[in-house]
Amino acid sequence: MQIPYTVESRPDTGVYNGKMGIWLFLASEVMLFGGLFSTYILLRTGAVGWLEGSISVEQGGAGLNVPLATFNTFVLIASSVTIIMAWASLAIGRAREKEIANLELGSEDVQERITVSALSNPQKIRAESLKRFQLFMGLTILLSLVFLVAKAYEYNYKFSHGIYPKTHNFYAIYFTLTGLHALHIIGGVLVNGYFLLPWKSLLTRFWAIIYYLIIPVTLIVLCAFLLYHKSG
Repeated sequence: MQIPYTVESRPDTGVYNGKMGIWLFLASEVMLFGGLFSTYILLRTGAVGWLEGSISVEQGGAGLNVPLATFNTFVLIASSVTIIMAWASLAIGRAREKEIANLELGSEDVQERITVSALSNPQKIRAESLKRFQLFMGLTILLSLVFLVAKAYEYNYKFSHGIYPKTHNFYAIYFTLTGLHALHIIGGVLVNGYFLLPWKSLLTRFWAIIYYLIIPVTLIVLCAFLLYHKSG
């Protein structure tokens, strides 16, 4: 038995089940991170002394590393730009397919050009857009790995100075939020690497699913940086 409208749009809604499923998944992600942020806010507002006496890395301590957090924030912003460029490369290439096919068929004096698919010559038509896609996707994966390396360095530095989730409620929330986001980045790297494999069909529709997932998570973690940055 085959599930209908998995990748094809439903005639009544114009939305295919794959897109609806990923939007429901994103809704669960919002509830997950929303619950963690709510926990942080309740703990923060209910605390009489919040991290009193803590010393930042800039002051010679082992607290929050502001320069590293700033660097990671810019890495996330850069990766969000490259991932949009990768998606746009495929979207633009897909839009140009009919135009390119019409031009080619027009040079051959073919009258009924609209009904002929441009996919009859996929290598020639898609080569340029796929190269741009691979370039920006590769940059996205590279930036994601840079983020993970920086986060691993930060964790190692804190652990070596005796800072663990059990140290304080703030660090418990901090490690939970940043660790959960790091797991999302790792999953994104694996999926993005999968999309770099050779494909015979268009990736635009499927790629949009990954695009919709990464950007909200990136924005959530950016907010997390601002929250714990000010609290330190």
